[in-house]
Amino acid sequence: EVFQEYGESECQFFNGSERVRFVDRYIYNRELYTHFDSDVGLYVADTPLGVPQAEYYNSREDVLEDARAAVDTFCRHNYRGVTPFTVERK
Repeated sequence: EVFQEYGESECQFFNGSERVRFVDRYIYNRELYTHFDSDVGLYVADTPLGVPQAEYYNSREDVLEDARAAVDTFCRHNYRGVTPFTVERK
């Protein structure tokens, strides 16, 4: 039997980089169990397995601070780097 755990991060851009949403997902055996949504500002449990994870992350101010900052440090930072090759390409 194979067990797989992974995370994926997604940036959603609206009107260029004027409004940005960062979503960080944690998945175990193809089931989303916890996620962070910058519009909410907290980690949310999607299954009972995710409850302790979300509670732990939400209790750590440093983890929340990093996740909330990802809109700028991860999303907008990468948007500036790839825009010339994607959005502005003719």
